[in-house]
Amino acid sequence: MKQTLAHANRMLKLFGFFKVPLIWYCRPKILVLDEEQVQVRIPLKRKTKNHLNSMYFGTLAIGADVAGGFMAMSKAEARGRKISLAFKSVKGDFLKRPEADVLFTCTDGKLIDQMLDETLSTGERVNQAVRIVATCPSINLDQPMAVFDLTLSVKVVS
Repeated sequence: MKQTLAHANRMLKLFGFFKVPLIWYCRPKILVLDEEQVQVRIPLKRKTKNHLNSMYFGTLAIGADVAGGFMAMSKAEARGRKISLAFKSVKGDFLKRPEADVLFTCTDGKLIDQMLDETLSTGERVNQAVRIVATCPSINLDQPMAVFDLTLSVKVVS
């Protein structure tokens, strides 16, 4: 993908501010964006935590949404095509309390490429589950705090 991290973060901020203000409010930052994976960090701050001083459930859902959706949007943009993107279902397993900044990682780049290829060739909507793993590297290194399976739905826009 030809997008730089600075450009990707600028686009994410604009998208959040103008289209989905809750994304902008949580201040996600893209740390890694390549053909196979995306990593997004959301800081644990007063705005993003709950009464237990861990990351609020809604913030975790926003992080999973951004990690799963941004890769699909940027891959479609790199191909010069517009897509309609939505999530059809969400399954989340909350394993530990995330009491620090959370890193959301999606490594389903190849699956998203296949989905885009299919929708571009058929013009039909394609639905597939993508996995997002939430970790707190400053506390538990690579141990998952939560695991999300989001059914990503994409369709090419004519």
